Amino acid sequence: MKNNYKLFTTFVPMKSTIIRYLSPLVSVLWNLAMAYVVYFIARVVFIAENYSLYADNLSGTHLMEMLRGGVMFDTTAILYTNVLWVAMVLLPLPLKETPVYHRLCRWVFVVINTLALAINLIDTVYFRFSMRRTTTTIFQEFSNENNLGSIFLKEAVSHWYFFVLAAAVAWGLWKGYRQHTLRHGEVDWRGVFGAELLTLLAFVPFCVAGMRGGWTRDIRPITISNANNYCNRPSETGIVLNTPFSLIRTIGKNNFEVIAYFTPQQLDDIYTPIHKPSCRRPFSGKNVVVIIIESFGREYIGAYNREKGYKSYTPFADSLIQHSLTYRYSYCNGRKSIDGMPSILSSIPMFVEPFFLSPYSVNHVSGLADCLNGKGYETAFFHGAERGSMGFLAFASATKFKQYYGREDYAADTRFGGDKDFDGWWGISDEPFMQYYCQKMTDMKQPFMTALFTLSSHHPFRVPDPYKDVFPEEELQIHKVIRYTDMALRHFFEAASKQPWFENTIFAITSDHTSMSNHPEYTTDLGGFCSPVIFYDPSGEMGTGMMDAIAQQIDIMPTLLEHLGYDKPYLSFGIDLLSTPAENTWAVNYLDGIYQYVKHGYVLQFDGEHTRAVYALSDELMKNNLIGKVPQQAQMERELKAIIQQYMQRMTENRLTP
Repeated sequence: MKNNYKLFTTFVPMKSTIIRYLSPLVSVLWNLAMAYVVYFIARVVFIAENYSLYADNLSGTHLMEMLRGGVMFDTTAILYTNVLWVAMVLLPLPLKETPVYHRLCRWVFVVINTLALAINLIDTVYFRFSMRRTTTTIFQEFSNENNLGSIFLKEAVSHWYFFVLAAAVAWGLWKGYRQHTLRHGEVDWRGVFGAELLTLLAFVPFCVAGMRGGWTRDIRPITISNANNYCNRPSETGIVLNTPFSLIRTIGKNNFEVIAYFTPQQLDDIYTPIHKPSCRRPFSGKNVVVIIIESFGREYIGAYNREKGYKSYTPFADSLIQHSLTYRYSYCNGRKSIDGMPSILSSIPMFVEPFFLSPYSVNHVSGLADCLNGKGYETAFFHGAERGSMGFLAFASATKFKQYYGREDYAADTRFGGDKDFDGWWGISDEPFMQYYCQKMTDMKQPFMTALFTLSSHHPFRVPDPYKDVFPEEELQIHKVIRYTDMALRHFFEAASKQPWFENTIFAITSDHTSMSNHPEYTTDLGGFCSPVIFYDPSGEMGTGMMDAIAQQIDIMPTLLEHLGYDKPYLSFGIDLLSTPAENTWAVNYLDGIYQYVKHGYVLQFDGEHTRAVYALSDELMKNNLIGKVPQQAQMERELKAIIQQYMQRMTENRLTP
């Protein structure tokens, strides 16, 4: 008995000492587990806030699959953002024995993970406008804006409950934080340092694997596109990803990867963006006016939705379409304003990231303005915000617009209302600025080519004070400003029709991208790209009617140049809609790692290596995946690969001119 008691009394202190030695590891694991809870809370809030975008596809099994994938991306984000804290806790340093140091470690952990929550919550609100998690390109996109503070404040007030949530989570992190209890005096100092160092060394391989997304040497670090492995459609990557991960993975990254699907000869035989006009007609020298209306999606325009019986918010656009040439299946090539500019005016779609925010923004690039400059045109770009806003001035300069007119120029013109017409957020309201636009074209020498980018129908969707009772709140916040901008467009055409240049002008009207939706077919992967493409020719030469064909933003430039009789080679990733049979029209866009190719009555989704899905255009909710059942699938994939390869090679080799 005595021997047994002696053995027991020896074992208990030994066991207690071993437990104390494990204290650093237990502390790290406990606190990182709390970080996982923070990211889980952020994901639940994201789903709740954007539930209308996913309601039809959130089955229990599929949701669990997305949540499982989310853990992998959360792991990477948590390990990257907490690596400083882990080092502070586990590196064997003498100063760590002070209470001040332990309190500093707690502050670092709480602040870092509360900040991660805040970033996720902010993106939860922004996501419904971009349909993708925010990346580092946002810092360039809005680098010249001076009004973001007021916009952020407005959203903060309307989402006050996010602040309550963030404060509660921060308090929970502070109270739940566990610091390791291993101290000098309790065990030998060499034991303290040894336990911490061994914990750190054991933690390093797990940390590296977590950051990369796997253990094996063949695994490449996971990227944003890997989220599609857990999704049925690209927009669902918003659930799987988290914003800290998206920001970290795009810091200083060039995502333009050239994949050689075909040899150079094969490539040009399948698809080439170099257009060599056939000169079917002499050059006409008509004026060209391109009007890009902020967030003017097809969903709001009654002419596109008559068969569905949806309410129209655009009575003037509906009447104009009756006298215009337009297309039943028309799409934008990106989801941001900075995506729309190259697509519409230079026929360069958005693949992977916005062209003018990419490392290749310094490439030589052409466009409508550059082409028509060579024909003696006056060219000018108009946008009612400050000159540096959204990078539009840089774009206009790069594509050779001779003049640029913004808020400052409007304010300096004594014929108009000056800066009192400033909307308080972005720039000069659409109605007065469109009148200014009309007058400036009258001042210009013909022929001219101009582009107008409107701004009133942008978040925060503010109608000028005189029209607040005229255009009250409707189903969605954007509806009232769509009505206002439609009215401004009517007043513009009323004024323009009285000008000497009107009959000799071709008007092309589209939107930069789409926006808020209250109809499910406009929230799908393809539905989120439904923008109008409208050609209005007062002389009637272009024809009229709603064509049962496909059109996209990048088709606007080649269609206009071919109709004018332009006779020089030029680069355009789109097609001439007037000479292309309806069955050969197509559209392409990119959403979170997935290319979408529309042709032959189908949309094909391709991840760069494999076709992921094929849907009939008649399947508006994209419910029935027809992969392997569509005869045109192989040909569509072949054509899409050629488009991607041409784009990536020309982008990386600076060959964006003929």
